[in-house]
Amino acid sequence: MANPSHRSPSPRLLAAALVAVLVLLSADRVHVAEAVTCAATELSSCLSAITSSAAPSALCCSKLREQRPCLCGYIKDPNLQQYVTSPNAKRVARTCGVTYPTC
Repeated sequence: MANPSHRSPSPRLLAAALVAVLVLLSADRVHVAEAVTCAATELSSCLSAITSSAAPSALCCSKLREQRPCLCGYIKDPNLQQYVTSPNAKRVARTCGVTYPTC
């Protein structure tokens, strides 16, 4: 019986894993005046929409609206910046009706 071929993970899967790790590493919680606890992990439901052309889920949009006051902090975070400023992240915000901040 032949051994199954070993394929390396796809670049897309690696990117998604990297985003997940970065989100977990930057899960510092900062309190904002509007009583929102800023935690990038709250946006994990948006991961597939940000890393692909998938439509954001209702949960993603809800969490994005909830985390809206935190977005400038995420944009300024060097660990998150490339993801939250990506064209797909901006598309997700637009689709969810969340104004993308100018920080």
